Amino acid sequence: MFLKMAQQADEQLDARDLHCPEPVMMLHKKMRELKAGDLLEVLATDPSTQRDIPRFCTFLEHQLVEQRVEGTIYYYYIRKSRA
Repeated sequence: MFLKMAQQADEQLDARDLHCPEPVMMLHKKMRELKAGDLLEVLATDPSTQRDIPRFCTFLEHQLVEQRVEGTIYYYYIRKSRA
């Protein structure tokens, strides 16, 4: 099932129904697979991702392009900054 995307993502990571620390661990692995400049859409349901994913982006210098909530799903659009 495809959900409404505000950004056109190159890849998607579905971390719905996973709990801390799994979404961030999966995100870290996925970011290693992407090329610099790629845009990743992350879907999550764990409220702790509202804190953890922005911190992840800041720490690893990736760009958090957009963050929003629709119902119980948190959407994050992250642009990989470097290879």
